[in-house]
Amino acid sequence: MAHLSIVIPVYKAEGCLHELYSRLVSSLEKITADFECILVEDCGGDRSWGIIQELAASDSRIKGMQFSRNFGQHYGITAGLDHCSGDWVVVMDCDLQDAPEEIPNLYAKANEGFDVVLAQRLNRKDDSTKTLSSKLFYKLFNYLTGMDYDPSVGNFRIMSAKVVENCRNMREGLRFLPGMIDWMGFPAAKIEVEHCSRFAGESSYTFRKLLSLATDTIIAYSDKPLRMSVRFGFSIATISMIAGLSLLTYSMFNDLAVSGWSSLIISLYFLGGIIIANLGIIGIYLGKTFDETKKRPLYIINHTTFNNE
Repeated sequence: MAHLSIVIPVYKAEGCLHELYSRLVSSLEKITADFECILVEDCGGDRSWGIIQELAASDSRIKGMQFSRNFGQHYGITAGLDHCSGDWVVVMDCDLQDAPEEIPNLYAKANEGFDVVLAQRLNRKDDSTKTLSSKLFYKLFNYLTGMDYDPSVGNFRIMSAKVVENCRNMREGLRFLPGMIDWMGFPAAKIEVEHCSRFAGESSYTFRKLLSLATDTIIAYSDKPLRMSVRFGFSIATISMIAGLSLLTYSMFNDLAVSGWSSLIISLYFLGGIIIANLGIIGIYLGKTFDETKKRPLYIINHTTFNNE
């Protein structure tokens, strides 16, 4: 058992792990010497796992896990939460944009009576493309889920053991930590933190990956796309019925020439596209439901630096 656990998913971070370790130890020892740091290596293909092994060999408070393949950031966080033992648990990224020096501030705020304290990054140091794609992601996410998630808040946060225990009970395959924690409803607070520039490497979150994450997250937390497709279908049917009645009424009192085929073909293609799109939405939900029924493990660990493995 540790008083404080730090959970960090690691992906292509060989250039910053030594600096991360040094700054973490310096910051955490201001709170307690009784801490553990769980680094979950997500098979980035670089030297990250070897460096984690070296750090773990020199400091028993560092614990490393390596997946059997690349599972993704939120599965790395899940693995860390499953294996941590702290009274308080900090989740942060490995690229040092989340400053370890802010952890004592998060911890102090949590001890005021909050189960969750979120790090609010008011001045983000990301490039314009990532900033724009992130804003679009959260606007779409909030609209389709009905949630009011703050885009200035990321994964960086501190949580009580009670929150972590409840998080472990949520085993759905579509993982999005911020949404899961927000759904629980435990007392939460925010503090402003410094958002730093990336210490080394480049972000692995492209616009395509953010779009995929948005799709999976919306499916996991909302059925609004299905409701929207139903409403849209009824709207098209209503408009068609009104147009048909209007045309019938007009033809009863006037000589109506037969229209050309162009408008008919366009209408058929339009309605056909709507039908196929709605079937696609339903198919995505059915596919994700099918994946959930398989009950496969959320991740597979290949190596660890603890438990004699």
